[in-house]
Amino acid sequence: MKRNIIKIDEEKCNGCGICITACHEGALQLIDGKARLISESYCDGLGACLPECPTGAISIEEREANPFNEEAVKANMEKKAVEKAASVHPVPCGCPGSMARTIERKPATYAADESAVHKARSESQLRQWPCQIKLVSPQAPYFENAHLLVAADCTAFAYANIHEDFIRNRITIIGCPKLDEVDYSEKLAAILSYNNIKSITVLRMEVPCCGGIASAVKNALIKSGKMIPWNVITITTDGQIIED
Repeated sequence: MKRNIIKIDEEKCNGCGICITACHEGALQLIDGKARLISESYCDGLGACLPECPTGAISIEEREANPFNEEAVKANMEKKAVEKAASVHPVPCGCPGSMARTIERKPATYAADESAVHKARSESQLRQWPCQIKLVSPQAPYFENAHLLVAADCTAFAYANIHEDFIRNRITIIGCPKLDEVDYSEKLAAILSYNNIKSITVLRMEVPCCGGIASAVKNALIKSGKMIPWNVITITTDGQIIED
């Protein structure tokens, strides 16, 4: 049958994943860093994802396509709901790498000698484990009364002094909105709901796809209904800071 259905221009798509959150039928998915229509029968052709696309990569075309299947969409969304619940409330797997723990840090001391100062500033300031957004538990004790840093993975490599300038005295969680096929806003909203978060700092790269991590924090704040001070700081690919 001929009907309206979305079309994605892969050249324009930056893989930010915002359209995936906007699609209420679960018709879109990030595959190899690009948004793709996973099933014609999931797409209703109404285009709720169009205005959310920052690069204009999505359009609607009339073409031969499988009919919209409401029952298939319902089953797909129920499956996604189960997967999200498992992500927000992960089932203990016994893996030591996923065990929540607080890391005690001694206050850094600085000496007059330049090499000693450099050595002190090189110490890790990470205060908890794990730090991947997908792995942390929203009910982990280190989130209570925390100043939260939500950082894109690449910022740690682009910005040389990230530990002293951003990780220090904050609880740090990291992720990549382009490569992780998950809606961070669900996990972040759960963290905000379960805990008294004092502030949120979002550290992102200047590349467009990294806007997804700031969007996830914004959506999480809306979902949680909490008014928390937050700001976004952008790192350029050559390691400079741009404050939004």
